[in-house]
Order: sequence, then structure tokens, then C-alpha cells
Amino acid sequence: MMFVSIIFLVLVTHVGSVMPTEELKPKNIFLLAGQSNMAGRGGIYNDTKTNLHKWDGKVPPQCTPTPKILTLSLNKTWEIAREPLHKEIDNLKTCGVGPGMPFSNQILAKHPDFGVIGLVPCAVGGTKIEKWQKGTTLYNQLVDRARAARQCTSCNIRALLWYQGESDCGERDSRLYMGRLEKFFNNLRHDLDSPYLPILLVVISAGEGNFLRNVRDAQLNINLKNVVRVDAMGLTLLPDHLHLDTKSAVRIGQKLADDFLLSQEETAEKKHQQPNIQGATDQSNGGGRRGSANRDGCGGMEIVEKNE
Repeated sequence: MMFVSIIFLVLVTHVGSVMPTEELKPKNIFLLAGQSNMAGRGGIYNDTKTNLHKWDGKVPPQCTPTPKILTLSLNKTWEIAREPLHKEIDNLKTCGVGPGMPFSNQILAKHPDFGVIGLVPCAVGGTKIEKWQKGTTLYNQLVDRARAARQCTSCNIRALLWYQGESDCGERDSRLYMGRLEKFFNNLRHDLDSPYLPILLVVISAGEGNFLRNVRDAQLNINLKNVVRVDAMGLTLLPDHLHLDTKSAVRIGQKLADDFLLSQEETAEKKHQQPNIQGATDQSNGGGRRGSANRDGCGGMEIVEKNE
């Protein structure tokens, strides 16, 4: 009888240590979109024997899997996230380490009680901004996966992480880039019923063409509310001089996380101070209201706001 009891306790303990599938649901959703540097090329090398690109399989500590970081699979089910995060979505290319996992681990390291993170990979290498316009395959897939993620968890999407523009560094595409990017962001916010969806925008540091500066200027001067910029300039690249190596993919992910958390703290502080500010404004203006446009920058982050 005692032997049977011991076996029962061992089985109960073992079952209790396994997370049932239905519990794999995130609290905070982040969309990952753009092209190859968001999909991840860290650790990719050219195999001289086969002349094919391969991933070295090295996963840095900042990308360690945990049940607190999930990913939406191709069939729209939640799974524990692992590198390469975009292997199902960017399936025509070889994927490696990208910003998504270090971004998530950095948030959890600074805020252990943040809650389970759900990443929604949507980036595809070699795609111009025109391929992300409303009605295109990539746009429809992004909206569809975002809605599926939100429906499964009944919680709001916290932000879009956007890293794209390297393929738009030709003369004509670079001139049209700002208008196309703003249109894409506006359409996405509208179709997700989230007019102030935070956007974490990576300002590119390399490109396929001679007009990198035009694209960077467009990204630095985009005129939309709730856009946080993180500059990739200075980060190290693979021998192709286009893609981030593993160390830099980790670094940009951490910078995105730091600036996201900072922007959330600043937003909360502004909301807390708003009644006092409004009261002072009402007294000085005889009860009138006035709008404002402000511009903040801190530690590689810039938040641009305008009244809408």
C-alpha cells in the first residue's frame, strides 16, 4: 500500500511540473514585422562546401527560452518561443538570431512581474515598404496574425516592433519612403482598432543602395504619435555589410526593450500629472484649453507626439 502511495505522489509531482497546453497564453502581445534584420540573421554564415547559408546554431544567454515568452506559430497556436524565431514565417531564407528574444528577456529581467509575453513573428527578408501596404499579402498576414493573437488572449497588443528599410535605399524608393511608411502605420492602427498603437521603430544603419541617408531621414522625421525610435547606427554587421551579427541583434533587442519600458513610464507619469497641468492651464487661461506638440529624446529614444 505504501509503495502504491509513493508511486501516486511521484506521478502527481511529475504532472504538476508540466505546463498544460491551455495555459500557454500570453498577457502582453508584441508584433514583430519588417525585413531580414527583424527576422534575424545573427549567426548566419556561407557554407563554402554547399554555397548555402546556414545558421551556426549558437543561442546567446539573452535568447534563452522560457515559458514566460511565447510565439504565435504559423498555424496560430501559442508555443514556447525559441530561436530562430522567424523560421516558419521567413521560410524562404535562412533565419538566425533576431531582436525578438533578447527584447522579451530584457523586459522580464527588469520587470519579472510583467507577465507572459506573446511574440507574433511577421517579418520577411528582402521586402520593400510597398510590399507592406494595405491589401498586400504581407499586410494581410500581419493583420490576420495580430487579430488571431488578440482574440486568443483577449488582451491588447502592447506595441509593433518595426525594422525595415534596407531594401528601399534606391533613389526613387527612398524619396517615397516616408509617405509609404506613414500610410502603412496609419492603416495598421486603423485596421487593428488601435489608433495610438505604440510603434518601436528601428532606424536602419545599412542599406541596399546609395540613398541610405534618405531612408534614415524619413525614419527620424516621421510625423506620427507614439513612435519610439531606436538607432542601429554603430552596431556590428555580418561580412555582407547589411545584416546584424548575433551580438548586435541582441543589443538592438535590449535597446528596444529599454526604450519601450522608458516610454511606458513617461506615459504613466504624464497621465498622473495631467490633472494638475490641466488645472494650472484652466486657471491661467480663464478655464480655456490649449493643445500642444512636444518632442522628447532620451538615451537613443525619441517620442514624437502631435495632437490629432
